[in-house]
Amino acid sequence: MPTFQYEAMDATGQEIKDVIDAASEEEAQATIRQMGYFVTKISVKKTRKAAAKKKSDKKGKTFAIGGVSSKQLTTFTRQLSILQDAGLPILRSLRILEGQSKPGRLKNALIDICEDIESGSTLSEAMAKQTKAFDRLYVNMIKAGEAGGALEVILQRLAEFQERSEALKRKVKGAMVYPIVVVMVAVGILIFIMTFIVPKFKAIFADFGTELPVLTEILITTSNLILKYFYLIPLVPISLWLLVKLISKFKAGRFGWHLFLLKMPIFGQLVEKNIVARTTRTLGTLVASGVPILEALNIARETSGNAVFENMYGRIYDAIREGESIARPMKEHSRPGFHPVTLFFWILFIGGPIGVLMYLLRMNSRIVDDLVVNMVDVGEETGELDVMLYKVADTYDDEVAVLTESLVSLLEPLLIMFLGGMVGFIVIALFLPLIKLIGELS
Repeated sequence: MPTFQYEAMDATGQEIKDVIDAASEEEAQATIRQMGYFVTKISVKKTRKAAAKKKSDKKGKTFAIGGVSSKQLTTFTRQLSILQDAGLPILRSLRILEGQSKPGRLKNALIDICEDIESGSTLSEAMAKQTKAFDRLYVNMIKAGEAGGALEVILQRLAEFQERSEALKRKVKGAMVYPIVVVMVAVGILIFIMTFIVPKFKAIFADFGTELPVLTEILITTSNLILKYFYLIPLVPISLWLLVKLISKFKAGRFGWHLFLLKMPIFGQLVEKNIVARTTRTLGTLVASGVPILEALNIARETSGNAVFENMYGRIYDAIREGESIARPMKEHSRPGFHPVTLFFWILFIGGPIGVLMYLLRMNSRIVDDLVVNMVDVGEETGELDVMLYKVADTYDDEVAVLTESLVSLLEPLLIMFLGGMVGFIVIALFLPLIKLIGELS
């Protein structure tokens, strides 16, 4: 029979602390009430066996760096959802998954969560302490599920949300592998030709002492520059990356850089649609799970990962607190306007006058289309905001997939043309003097 330790108050308000043996917690509380006490706290007294088990659990923890990967968290959520659908108690489900997990951050977090639940914490409270494993979106959805008594439904929704996000991420990454590999190979071939092949031809031409064509002079000059300043090849991109990182440390710099990414030709659309899909799906999932709209907007704002969208959702949050709807402030604040840091990045990466002109032409374009605003408006009018947000997210997920495939299809011939043009230029530049020399000899 388990032993319960309790804290109670007697009729005079004096605090009582004692232990009692009972078959269950309910029976222990009933016995204490019969004694004339009012129970304020009760828990199972931990035995030596339980303490030893807790100690062995702590020994199961290993040193881990970083957080939990999104793929690992998605798998865990789906498995927990299945176990809850099967009717298993939450603590037993977590123990099973903790036993299956590989040593790392997630396993350590599950060990701590199990201990907290045994101590009387709820699942959301225990997860909230594991900030490197579970973000605010995850914790708030679990909290809403516990409050509504539908934890298994919330877990299923959360698993579907994460699986769709992972599928889109894999699709975009997979599509970008080919062009990145081709670019790296092309750059490697061109550097090899410039550093090893061209200098040999340069020595041959010097022996003949003939005047070289303009194309050959350009090629030899380029080769000399690469040989002389070879360290600049990796240094320039690294310096640009560090400059962007440094500027992004400041609030205005981060906003300007993110706005530049959104306004870039072609790739800006991909970034924008991806963020809209992610934030609307997050917001829809939270609203459907019963999370208050203000809290849901804050979480969606954090998951955007873009300062421009964070600013827009912050304005929507303020407008709702003043009694307005979502659609109107979304439409009003989806036009970022002019930003000097963004102009600096256009000049730096695109070029002076061309960069300024392109930015001024694209400056007033909105980051959220009318489709999104209208769907949100309809959702608020009909009381089905979550359904409309899901539809927006599905539409933009499809658009991101189509746009990614189109970009890859477009990049393939462009890269082939670029590589072919560069190799052709090198071949022509090298053979023009040879043809001239053969003509003079004949």
